[in-house]
Amino acid sequence: MSEVVKIATRESYGNALVELGKEHEDLIVLDADLAGATKTGTFKKVFPERHIDCGIAEANMAGIAAGLATCGKVPFMSSFAMFAAGRAFEQVRNSIGYPHLNVKIGATHAGISVGEDGATHQCNEDIALMRTIPGMVVISPCDDIEAKAAVKAAYEYEGPVYLRFGRLAIPVINDEASYKFELGKGIVMKEGTDVTIVATGLCVCEALEAAKRLEKDGINAEVINIHTIKPLDEDLIIASAKKTGKVVTVEEHSVIGGLGSAVCDALCEKLPTPVKKIGVNDTYGESGPAKDLLVKYGLTQDNIYETTKSFVK
Repeated sequence: MSEVVKIATRESYGNALVELGKEHEDLIVLDADLAGATKTGTFKKVFPERHIDCGIAEANMAGIAAGLATCGKVPFMSSFAMFAAGRAFEQVRNSIGYPHLNVKIGATHAGISVGEDGATHQCNEDIALMRTIPGMVVISPCDDIEAKAAVKAAYEYEGPVYLRFGRLAIPVINDEASYKFELGKGIVMKEGTDVTIVATGLCVCEALEAAKRLEKDGINAEVINIHTIKPLDEDLIIASAKKTGKVVTVEEHSVIGGLGSAVCDALCEKLPTPVKKIGVNDTYGESGPAKDLLVKYGLTQDNIYETTKSFVK
């Protein structure tokens, strides 16, 4: 059996920017003194004249990106999720969101898997923050292939987009030859009849592994990958919930305001369905190895398996 390839989606982000940069001269990349960490340094090496280091000034970077967008450029402003969504929230809301400018936000190091950087840098609130901005598209890819496709789709979309990437290397689960990314459309990774597991980001792989274990217990779980959290593929989720009767959501994010909340919003309005949310439960993270933290905060296949099994029974 061949070894599973693991790539951090922040790496995918940097590589996708280089490929897009070769095709589109209007693409400009900005970072806030974190080119090495966000992997925008990859773009800087190839296109130094189209890379702007704004220094440790994320709010100012958002303003510069907004200005570039008004001049016909397509800026990708890049930083850690905690800074891009958190520190610069007002500027993203008022300077980018309000005039609906064509700015792309590449937010890396999201979630608990930031690891040793600790609670201050483990942003588990960014999806919630970005969902509240009118007209903001929110994307959380599950692997390298999906991340690169998401960056391309973000460039082609006219308007503000928030792209969420991780620090931790994670398994590549999609096939590049057959994979198709469609903005706002979820993907059924495994069909099932007993329960729907809706996952995003690195949790998609864990959900698939949990589903295999549930199968051995006679529970046929449907697994849906929601890479675009806003706009949400409500039709797919409602159709699946109608078939299975129960829904579990899984995300490397707070259970407040993220994927789980988006799914509940859709279901409570159109098809009231029992939902169990798996995520970070109204708490801060802590410093530690990423894999250990994912276990402690219940974001691995073990907890998804146990929680879903209990929920179904």
